[in-house]
Amino acid sequence: MVYLGIDVSKAKLHTCLRREGEDKQKTKVVTNSRDGVTALIDWLARQGTVPTQVHAVLEATGVYHETTAEALHAHGVTVSIVNPAQAKRFAQGLAVRTKTDAVDAGTLARFGALVRPAPWTPPPPEVRTWRALLARQQALSEDLRRERNRLEKAGATTTPPPVLDALADSLAFLEQALAKLQQEIDHHLDGHPQLQADVALLTSIPAVGPKVAHQLLALLYARPFQSAEQLAAYLGLVPVERQSGTSVHARARLSKAGPARVRATLYMAAVVATRYNPHIKALYERLLARGKAKMAALGAAMRKLVHLCFGVFKNHDPLGHSLDLRVSLSGRRRRAGFWWRWLPWHGRGWLGSWRLSLWRR
Repeated sequence: MVYLGIDVSKAKLHTCLRREGEDKQKTKVVTNSRDGVTALIDWLARQGTVPTQVHAVLEATGVYHETTAEALHAHGVTVSIVNPAQAKRFAQGLAVRTKTDAVDAGTLARFGALVRPAPWTPPPPEVRTWRALLARQQALSEDLRRERNRLEKAGATTTPPPVLDALADSLAFLEQALAKLQQEIDHHLDGHPQLQADVALLTSIPAVGPKVAHQLLALLYARPFQSAEQLAAYLGLVPVERQSGTSVHARARLSKAGPARVRATLYMAAVVATRYNPHIKALYERLLARGKAKMAALGAAMRKLVHLCFGVFKNHDPLGHSLDLRVSLSGRRRRAGFWWRWLPWHGRGWLGSWRLSLWRR
């Protein structure tokens, strides 16, 4: 296997080719475009390497890496998109102190050879179109909110009429654009039954509306999450502790990594879920009864909501009898663990197989 580290910038791609088991490496700089990727594939061929033997590793850099990743995947190259923070800490672990594009490309090649990150698969075209529509809708919604705030401030002060008219025209334009874009989104969903079915699956969960469903599905389609824990960690909903010796005992807090917009949407959904979703309401009340702070309990409710959405999406089963059965089994597991701790040692042998089978269900 040949590993290709790619440091992505807006205009150029700095690449580093490294063969498995060898310390020698070769570098190449091309433009960040489809023509540049074609030139890179030709250069690899001159090095005696076919695309199917190449594992390219690049960082997620906003939108500038997307064209490169899609073009490489179309040529048959195995592509992995890694978290920039993970690559940075890997370089620190190697004691790499120099920061240049060429050095970063070499570090990514070594990262691929040692870690061997999971391959990335581009989402289908209909999903990419849907994600672009949702991103545009989010941008227009933020612009509309800002214009409304400006109009409110203008009404509280002495503002010239031309400014008020300009704000009113801007609001009317944004509202019309949002309405048209919503029609495009609805039309796109009507033309792709699988997307429509997945939205219906997530909205079957109490407190999950179309906005939450759209944002979570855009993530689930774009990244190969293997478990609900991975999705919760990506969204920054896992607790982080700082403890060392007898002097450092910081309170556990949410990591708050990942997209803040999705996390803000999940927060409002979790507030509603603590009242109208029976599973999350029970969790929230149980944590409050233990003396947990309300914000800590809400963080757990957000994480629980993500777990429910992931389970419904992966199992293609709306929230209902199957979830009730799983919740019931989890309660039985907790009770089995409680009684197991109180059993004497000589009484555990004949119950061991029963408890093991219960945990494996």
